[in-house]
Amino acid sequence: MNDQNLHLDTALPAAKFQHPDITAKGEARAVVPLTKPSTLWFNTGTLCNIECVNCYIESSPTNDRLVYITAAEVVDYLDQIAARHWETTEIAFTGGEPFMNPEMIDIARVCLERNFKVLILTNAMRPMMRKSVQTGLLELHKNYGDKLTLRISVDHYIAKNHDQMRGKGSFDVTLQGMQWLRDSGIQMAVAGRTLWGDSDANSRIGYAKFYADHRFDIDANNPAMTVLFPEMDESVDVPEITEACWGILNKSPNDVMCSSSRMVVKRKGANKPTVLACTLLPYTAEFDMGETLEQAEADVKLNHPHCAKFCVLGGASCSG
Repeated sequence: MNDQNLHLDTALPAAKFQHPDITAKGEARAVVPLTKPSTLWFNTGTLCNIECVNCYIESSPTNDRLVYITAAEVVDYLDQIAARHWETTEIAFTGGEPFMNPEMIDIARVCLERNFKVLILTNAMRPMMRKSVQTGLLELHKNYGDKLTLRISVDHYIAKNHDQMRGKGSFDVTLQGMQWLRDSGIQMAVAGRTLWGDSDANSRIGYAKFYADHRFDIDANNPAMTVLFPEMDESVDVPEITEACWGILNKSPNDVMCSSSRMVVKRKGANKPTVLACTLLPYTAEFDMGETLEQAEADVKLNHPHCAKFCVLGGASCSG
């Protein structure tokens, strides 16, 4: 990629990502329309049983900036999907740790009852392994089979690297949760991180061996089943994305995650949930789109470093 063609102004890095419509170079900022809303995400709350290094949402046992969303609130948005005629096939849940939300099983059930696929991101640790949650997951699997998928956070296939991010002993606890899911027949995927300098190919070889060693039926070479996320460091200088970049990079706005998804969050003290343009920017007011899916149909202006590094240049996506 040619930085000159991407209109990178290294003399004014502090001026980047400031104006919603133009870049630091004074050129038209790229925007992304919502062309096919196939996934609606919900953040179930930012509370988590552990505190990871560089967690993009700063989840922890004490962070309740995003509070637990309720089944009734989720149902309201499912009704809006129908009313807006969105082509949504998947409802996905992230946190925090979703299984800390006391209504998580009920929430998943109401989505599955409406024939949506359900994806739940989890660390597969003690919140998921509570007896009430296990009973609920077994019931959901019995009734809906592989329409339910749990994506497990396995930062690295080597225990010491995973524990470096999530705390000593966390790899073994997650492994126990995955073994229970395996023995229960519940479909799993994995989310990893690319912090250790491995190439994509070598990372997938490592995960493949990890899966084989533990008899996990997960495809290491399928990016939807083994999702490898780049580090999201906002201090790293990245080029702004202009309208011209689509042609330069031979990409389409339809390739970017915000063309096909939105995320619902409920902020502490708020009366109602809010719809966001991006799953990665829960605290950035500019990406709040309003309380309704109708309001969330507006175009998204790529005015954040994550838009460039993670989505456009990195080609990453939280969805399958």
